[in-house]
Amino acid sequence: MTKFLYAYTGGGGNMDATEEERQALYQKWGAWMGGLGDALVDAGAPFSESKSVNGGGTVGLTGYSLVEAASLDDAVAKAKGCPIFESGGNVEVYETMPM
Repeated sequence: MTKFLYAYTGGGGNMDATEEERQALYQKWGAWMGGLGDALVDAGAPFSESKSVNGGGTVGLTGYSLVEAASLDDAVAKAKGCPIFESGGNVEVYETMPM
């Protein structure tokens, strides 16, 4: 098994959410991460503020997780149920290299 980094971008639409809405979102994240089972190596953490500059403006990196998967395609398939998509965010999937 190989380790992959999930880099979460965007999806920060919960800043004005009510406490109930935030709790519902946390439950969705917990259920999705729980569904990853033993593949979830490190649940990671959200980031407070960041900016990545590209030709179209800026995009913030909002958090990360570390998973194990059989291949890049397997890691991508595991990411497809991520709740960040509901708020317009993305998951970038990076294969790590052993050092």
